[in-house]
Amino acid sequence: MKVGVFDSGIGGLTVVKSLLQHQLFEEIIYFGDTARVPYGSKDKNTIIRYGIEAVEFFKNFKLDMLIVACNTVSAYALSEMQEAANCPVIGVVEAGVLATQNALTNKNANILIIGTNATINSQAYEKGLKDLDFQNLQAKATPLFVPLVEEEIFDGAIVKESFKHYFQKLTHPDALILGCTHFPLLASSLQNYFGQETQLIHSGDAIVEYLEKTFDFQTKYTNPSLQFFASENPDALRLIAKRWLDV
Repeated sequence: MKVGVFDSGIGGLTVVKSLLQHQLFEEIIYFGDTARVPYGSKDKNTIIRYGIEAVEFFKNFKLDMLIVACNTVSAYALSEMQEAANCPVIGVVEAGVLATQNALTNKNANILIIGTNATINSQAYEKGLKDLDFQNLQAKATPLFVPLVEEEIFDGAIVKESFKHYFQKLTHPDALILGCTHFPLLASSLQNYFGQETQLIHSGDAIVEYLEKTFDFQTKYTNPSLQFFASENPDALRLIAKRWLDV
């Protein structure tokens, strides 16, 4: 099994980490569009174009599956990418919605969705959750989190002040959906801020849960092949991948 993982930058490495932990694939090929990150401030047509360009890049590798790790692309360009691809294309938004359903038995739970401006404006998570009868939903764009993660700033005073800036006026959530693959790198700090009673749901774990439910994985791959590509400064991406993934 050969899978491609596409993200706007380095955040999708959190999805790769979950795939490695669950040993689902023999080969993992990662492409981060680091030259054009962040996508969250781009318009819909631009996001779709970038997504289709990524599909064309991955056609060189004869994939069995392509995972769109970027929530913004999953929200706006998934259907166009599926039409353009020659393999199944799986997005993280649907996976995140289903993971939330599996995690929460109380339909009245307070759910907070955070993501880029584009992801939040799409209301993709709200639509999916409302279809499952969840109604107590808050959504907050937190665009500062992406550059913090890109700079590998995961805790400390700047992070705490950004949390205060975005969250201090919101209802305390029972569940927090990390609607951007960058955000799991802030998970420890977010958990400390909201407390252990708030359940965090992030794309890496969600996509694994979705894949294992949807597809028949009969083999575990303990030593998968990894390749990392970037549209700008691929050596920097590989260095970060080595640190984050311990590979």
